[in-house]
Amino acid sequence: MKDSLSALSSRRVRRRSGATGLLYPLLGACLWAAVVGYKPVIIVHGLFDSSGDFKNLQQFINESHPGTNVSVIDLFDRSASLQPMWKQVEGFKEAIYPIMQNAEDGVHFICYSQGGLICRGILSTLSDHNVQSFISLSSPQAGQYGDTDYLRYLFPQFVKSNLFHLCYTSIGQRISICNYWNDPHHRDLYVNSSDYLALLNSERSNPNSTEWKKNFLKIKKLVLIGGPDDGVITPWQSSQFGFFDDNETVVEMQQQDMYLRDAFGLKTLGARGDLIICSVPGVQHVYWHSNETVFHLCMEKWLV
Repeated sequence: MKDSLSALSSRRVRRRSGATGLLYPLLGACLWAAVVGYKPVIIVHGLFDSSGDFKNLQQFINESHPGTNVSVIDLFDRSASLQPMWKQVEGFKEAIYPIMQNAEDGVHFICYSQGGLICRGILSTLSDHNVQSFISLSSPQAGQYGDTDYLRYLFPQFVKSNLFHLCYTSIGQRISICNYWNDPHHRDLYVNSSDYLALLNSERSNPNSTEWKKNFLKIKKLVLIGGPDDGVITPWQSSQFGFFDDNETVVEMQQQDMYLRDAFGLKTLGARGDLIICSVPGVQHVYWHSNETVFHLCMEKWLV
């Protein structure tokens, strides 16, 4: 009888030890998350996307940074993403601002494709934003000029060489893609007609440019992600502020006028060591946000 009680007691001790062995790592993980206090991540989608397209990216973040509050903003989905860029900026800003206000240590932005330009509009015009890392994920930051599937779907009667006839009109500027259509063969029309990108990039005189630059430079890191096999962003270097000259030869960011004169802060970010370029081959445009390698290589370390 004594031996049976002793064996039973031993089994109970082993079970408690096993439970304790599982509990300690769990408690440790919870304490680590509490101590680290990962900042909230806000995701803004691109053209024709919706919040449901970012489940993989949310999973990557939650696995690598447990406990992170991830908000994929559910606005201007699908065809509504064609609405004018400034209208979208104001809508996203209204949805995002309360998240910022509740994040004492700041937030991070991951902004995909067209969403990267929307986020720039927010960062430029919101004086009290608290964005730490701005991750621009395959976004046409210097503009778009290419005969892509998107263009053929949206404007079947146009090719890149004649889309300026529509885009650089008051009617065209009511369509999001026209707000950042940058025809290198009609530079003057772009500069004088673009109601969005030409202003953001200070390519046209803008009375708010000094204030916008000050606001934009409040970010701690600018991460520019893109790659040669994107297939949509044209040229792909636009995702890193490179663009065509009038011979359709790509001029890299550091040789662009907007960089050289530090029009809105790129050169300052570079001098601060806060401008990160991440180029990944073999990734098509629609897969950037679901590619785990891209996440670990280009995003993970900037989300703390």
